Amino acid sequence: MPVPILYSLRNCPYAMRARIGIHKAQLQIDLREVNLKQKPVEMLAASAKGTVPILVLDNEQRPPTVIDESLDVMLWALTNNDPDNLLHSHDKSALPSMLKLIAQFDNEFKTCLNAYKASKRYREDNVIECRQACEVFIQELENRLIESSFLMSAQESLADIALVPFIRQFAKVERQWYLQAPYPRVRQWLNFYLQSGMFTRVMAKHEFWVGGGE
Repeated sequence: MPVPILYSLRNCPYAMRARIGIHKAQLQIDLREVNLKQKPVEMLAASAKGTVPILVLDNEQRPPTVIDESLDVMLWALTNNDPDNLLHSHDKSALPSMLKLIAQFDNEFKTCLNAYKASKRYREDNVIECRQACEVFIQELENRLIESSFLMSAQESLADIALVPFIRQFAKVERQWYLQAPYPRVRQWLNFYLQSGMFTRVMAKHEFWVGGGE
């Protein structure tokens, strides 16, 4: 069987999420780091969306089997192999609860985060207001982490690794404020990932893959 191809971009949180899921599943892939300003034709042929991540499962099929949503890539990977039981297979209610939390952050927190980043970047006068909108969600995570070591329970889950890339972005917007903000459990949880060997390997730099369509 051919090795699946993952089109990725190092600092894109969605691509990061997909890479973490694949790493946790211990699956082999052909990682292709791409420049989104010069998208390879092979990537566009696989998915007209032209956004990362794009996972091509079988390039020999016509058309190839493609997964181009980050959460779907994670679910594919962990359904194939889940050595740490991140899907909590022992509990039928666990995965729906994880997906509900992830959807809340993907659909609501991400909108607030984008506004917060833009406000800081363009030196607008509503940075505090935008940050406070994000803090509603950060406080929810803090409350969860007061109760247990990870977001769903004492055991790491899909929800943890799916949210890490976006909480990492939040932490970087106003770094000095974040370091003294009243969210010590969130900081501890995030540092657990950012300082891990897993994260170092997932974030390894790669040369841009150009492809044969230039």
